[in-house]
Amino acid sequence: MKTLFKKTILIALVAALGLASLPFVSVSAAGEYDPPVPEEKQLSNERLEQIWARQLERYERIGKGFERDDAFIERVQKLIDRAKENGKDVSDVQAALDAFEAALKDAHPIYESAKGIVNSHQGFDENGKVTDPAKAQETVSAMRAKFQEIKEAMNGTGKALREAIRAFREANPRPPRPTPTPSN
Repeated sequence: MKTLFKKTILIALVAALGLASLPFVSVSAAGEYDPPVPEEKQLSNERLEQIWARQLERYERIGKGFERDDAFIERVQKLIDRAKENGKDVSDVQAALDAFEAALKDAHPIYESAKGIVNSHQGFDENGKVTDPAKAQETVSAMRAKFQEIKEAMNGTGKALREAIRAFREANPRPPRPTPTPSN
């Protein structure tokens, strides 16, 4: 029962980390008849405050992921080592984990550099209210750029790791446990 719980937690952690590496904004191209979007579109103060609040939440969520990354990598590595001891081919999962770990090392300094933007919060007061719309727009644009850099540094490695684990599990299903028979 303990191993089932551990594996369930591991799957949940892999899924959560994978989801954390996915983009949270969808992008679509302008159609043939869509009006052109102005280069410098001025956002309302209310909209800037909403964007800033979401960016702060995203920043915190990413930070929590970075705090847990060492323990997560260690757990996945232990599972890989155990599977390797049992004669399983874990090369794809190991490669995906190594790529994920390298991407985390590249993305973490970018995350740390965004701390300056969060701490200075130019254009916003301590409560997230706009004090200078032009600076607030620059601040949300700078945060957006940092998030894009983090996404590019991660380069889909979280998703690749999740898919590698899924493929490994499909190729190596666990044998069913024997069901206890009632004794008379």
